[in-house]
Amino acid sequence: MKFFIDSADIQEIREAHSLGLIDGVTTNPSLIAKTGRGFGEVVGEICSLVAGPVSLETVSRDAAGMAREGEGLVRYGKNVVVKVPMTTEGLKAVRLLGERGIKTNVTLCFSPVQALLAAKAGAAYISPFVGRLDDVSQSGMDVIGQIVKIYANYKFTTEVLVASIRNPIHVLTAALMGAHVATMPFAVIKQLAQHPLTDIGVERFLKDWEKVPNKF
Repeated sequence: MKFFIDSADIQEIREAHSLGLIDGVTTNPSLIAKTGRGFGEVVGEICSLVAGPVSLETVSRDAAGMAREGEGLVRYGKNVVVKVPMTTEGLKAVRLLGERGIKTNVTLCFSPVQALLAAKAGAAYISPFVGRLDDVSQSGMDVIGQIVKIYANYKFTTEVLVASIRNPIHVLTAALMGAHVATMPFAVIKQLAQHPLTDIGVERFLKDWEKVPNKF
């Protein structure tokens, strides 16, 4: 499974990248707005720091506008993937951008049939939002399982990029289901490495080490 960090905070991305676990980055207008910095400055740094895919989002509502913005976004780096919304205009934009050799990530997906449409349109990634589904009392992870099965049935090459991840259980379940990518905030990445028994074990070993004579 590939791990993407869902962030526009350069410090977070740099620290996560130093772990050697980050395969890509996803961003959106809300995350970039939180930085208080200019769009070009932020995405330029991200694309130069991370070699893997960097998803940058369009803001137009029509296909022509999305395609036009997408062509502008890929100038920030060869690793840019253009995010478009899961709408009929977004699906048209997937086709238009695909004809120009530009990869797309269809975002704001909330159902397996939406994911099916994105795959048929030629999206490189589909981003189902599991946390937001959980918020409305629908199992986000059930949707992931259904999408993975549909894609396997028809051998689609579109990768399932699990988004709106809130906790390590989401990551574990997605990995067991065979999802290709999990994108998550840095806080969740850090949680993945934590376990109370690990902390207890480290402290116990260090206390015992203090009793050892003639160290090294």
